[in-house]
Amino acid sequence: MRTVAVLALDDVIPFDLSTPLEVFSRTALPDGSPAYRVVVCGERREVGAGLFSVRVPAGLEALAEADTIIVPGTARPHVPPSERVLDALREAAGRGAVLASICSGAFVLAATGLLDGRRATTHWIAADLFRARFPAVELDPDVLYVDNGDLLTSAGAAAGLDLCLHLVRRDHGSETAAHAARLSVVPLEREGGQAQFIPSTHPVAPEGSELEPLLAWLDENCARELTVDDIAARAAMSTRTLNRRFRAQTGTTPLRWLHVRRVRLAQRLLEATGRPVDLIATQVGFGSPTAFRDRFKRVVGTSPQAYRAAFRG
Repeated sequence: MRTVAVLALDDVIPFDLSTPLEVFSRTALPDGSPAYRVVVCGERREVGAGLFSVRVPAGLEALAEADTIIVPGTARPHVPPSERVLDALREAAGRGAVLASICSGAFVLAATGLLDGRRATTHWIAADLFRARFPAVELDPDVLYVDNGDLLTSAGAAAGLDLCLHLVRRDHGSETAAHAARLSVVPLEREGGQAQFIPSTHPVAPEGSELEPLLAWLDENCARELTVDDIAARAAMSTRTLNRRFRAQTGTTPLRWLHVRRVRLAQRLLEATGRPVDLIATQVGFGSPTAFRDRFKRVVGTSPQAYRAAFRG
């Protein structure tokens, strides 16, 4: 069981603090056992959290035992963390712990120097301040999260959910992550490289919307050879209307949504079966193994073979 330590600093943003607590504490393995042990820690045992205060059960010593450390954002990113906090994070990184930030928590990671020369993100509203304070970090404020392997950063608000579910998928595979996403009532479809700015606050069509039956049909038929015209005909819309409404309600296009669903299906087959990669490419609906490998790498960030090696038991 992996231990996740969530670092609560003064003026912690409540939403950012609660997101990893909910995701990791509710995630279960296929046999029903907990996937993570979660501990909240901090430099002080009581910290401000906007309209209320939070009692913190553990001190910074908890960072020394954690496999993953999550740093939520704070309402005052311009205030540097103490050297005690920075030293504890550097020591944890030095022994191999994974460090991840949500929203303005990236300011804390950047203050350690660990992000120098590396790509990172934070909430778009804090981008100018971040660049001014940490010019050695390659900031990309247009994405949901950045995965450097041992160091991860995410944008604000709902992007913290994307980051946490991504970590679950890295640790335990797509099936466990999909179950965690269902418990959180969010999709497991948004990629780290997706832009922070989307036309709708809902990354998928909300329950009861006009696209809900279409998405269910696409889910069931994603392995079929489908064109935009096919999807538009099923929705009884013109392709132009389909594209406009699909993007407004899901933040992406019909074909991109379909490609991601196919990749997720391929991930499950790579984890659970020994079928050849080329056969899986055909089974999930890609016209050629080359197109499959291309799309898989863009969505997952690695090749199908490397994914299988990492995630198949």
